[in-house]
Amino acid sequence: ENISDFSLNITDCTQVVVPEEVFFTVAAAGILENLLILIAVVRNKNLHLPMYIFICSLAISDMLGSLYKTLENIFIILCKMGYLTRHGDFEKKLDDAMDSMFILSLLGSIFSLLAIAADRYITIFYALRYHNIMTLRRALLILSIIWTFCAGSSIAIALFSYEAATVIPFTILFPLMMFFILCLYVHMFLLARSHAKKIASLPTSTVHHRTNMKGAITLTIFLGVFLCCWAPFVLHILLARFCPHNPYCACYMSIFHVNGTLIMCNAIINPMIFAFRSPELRSTFKKMFYCPR
Repeated sequence: ENISDFSLNITDCTQVVVPEEVFFTVAAAGILENLLILIAVVRNKNLHLPMYIFICSLAISDMLGSLYKTLENIFIILCKMGYLTRHGDFEKKLDDAMDSMFILSLLGSIFSLLAIAADRYITIFYALRYHNIMTLRRALLILSIIWTFCAGSSIAIALFSYEAATVIPFTILFPLMMFFILCLYVHMFLLARSHAKKIASLPTSTVHHRTNMKGAITLTIFLGVFLCCWAPFVLHILLARFCPHNPYCACYMSIFHVNGTLIMCNAIINPMIFAFRSPELRSTFKKMFYCPR
């Protein structure tokens, strides 16, 4: 907020403010939608598969992102009303906890997308051995390692956010992981295209192949939505850290609230993609909301 105040003095760009009602509505919708995904997977035993376990991990990350922006907005309102001061010890610890939640949400989303991409890769190219390679127990072990690492990293980055040795690895991690996932998808589609020609004469294999490719396309959509929603906010963090006094950087930082809203929009869009692309989830939602005769 101090950077935002300073930026208004060195740039002619007007700060864009998103109404608080919009913030809370979007955040509540994101939390509820992802909560429905978790409930659907828990209730339907047919969804107790590694792929849906990884999707639940992504849903939890989205919920944390929406919850972070909601709590942050509440604390800002309390500061404006005079119930909280900006420089007290309690407020400093509260700010560190909020930063830790944001980083946990970002890292959780990145590694969940990576786990989903790896799962789709194994499904397509090691279909016959998939159930031996990716068991439910192994998927849970992978997620426990991922979230333990993300939790430790988020606490360390929040506590030492002013150290260059902490900020630089964090800023490098986002584009590096996105590039790695993108390369994995490109490799996946190129190999899948060549395999499709070889198995075109096998009807059952073709159906199975199309099903797996549909899952790969769905996860590619996830990746594109994730980049569109999170990249502007990550860019804001980089500019605030490395060029806060530059007029052009300050002009971009004037849309801070818009970038924060995009994060919460990601939490709304992902469950819609799940429901639209997964017949099993659509069927589960119908059973949840409509009592079958």
